[in-house]
Amino acid sequence: MFFHRQELQHKATPDKPDAVYARKLQEVLGGQYGEITVALQYQFQAWNMHIPGKYRDLVFGIGAEEMGHVEMLAVMIAQLLEKSPLGITGDAVQSDPTVAAVIGGTDIQHGIVAGAGARAVDSMGNPWSGSYITSSGNLLADFQANANAEMQGRVQVARLYHMTDDHGVRDLLSFLLARDTMHQNQWLAAAAELMEEGVEALPVPSNFPLSKEDRNVAYQYINFSDGAAASEGRWASGPTPDGHGEFSYVAEPQPGVPMPPPTHPDSRFYGTTEIPNVVEKVAGAVLDTFSRE
Repeated sequence: MFFHRQELQHKATPDKPDAVYARKLQEVLGGQYGEITVALQYQFQAWNMHIPGKYRDLVFGIGAEEMGHVEMLAVMIAQLLEKSPLGITGDAVQSDPTVAAVIGGTDIQHGIVAGAGARAVDSMGNPWSGSYITSSGNLLADFQANANAEMQGRVQVARLYHMTDDHGVRDLLSFLLARDTMHQNQWLAAAAELMEEGVEALPVPSNFPLSKEDRNVAYQYINFSDGAAASEGRWASGPTPDGHGEFSYVAEPQPGVPMPPPTHPDSRFYGTTEIPNVVEKVAGAVLDTFSRE
């Protein structure tokens, strides 16, 4: 059950309207690493989780907080758009370079579609997509993905912080940056605890038998670039993080194997092949005659 309380976790009031900045702020609301993504990502992970207890409670709790962050950003964007102009003629835009610049930097659909409100889109107006969500059912994989989402989101919020001098906006972004700091550390701590308790381990998925993979290449860094400095990295020598092997460095790939010949699907896919066109037509007709699939 969800219950909405008409309060905000933190103040979300700008000093003044700014329709151009509202468009920029849409990225951390409806972008790939925005608050809509992480809120629903965590909820789906919790709904799909196979074990009860602290990890499920953790994910439900943080998912609920992120819904609050969606709300704060939506409220902030709406206020930034509150004084945006309703109707500016072409003459006005042409006669006033400042107005032209402002109109050129806004999301026109903020007004036309949303009536001066936030939308579930990124800063370029691309609709938010459920494909942004990672929810695999493997907690170690998901927690690492969550940490990455928080890192990418914090990078974007940090950049947006320097794109405004509005104290009210910066106050909200400062709060969101701090929560992203917590969430990054939280997911990394949760991933580490999973491994310490033996719930999951590297490599993910840890319950897939290592004997079924080609162990000869499991820990080789194969250099597919003409840059040789990669050999100096921690990934090129020494013990592997999963504790099951030693890294090795291969300066260049081994010779490959021959490419298989081109495929020849059913003639009724109408792909172009080296077979004469008339033959392809006859083959398709024959297959249709005998109802062959």
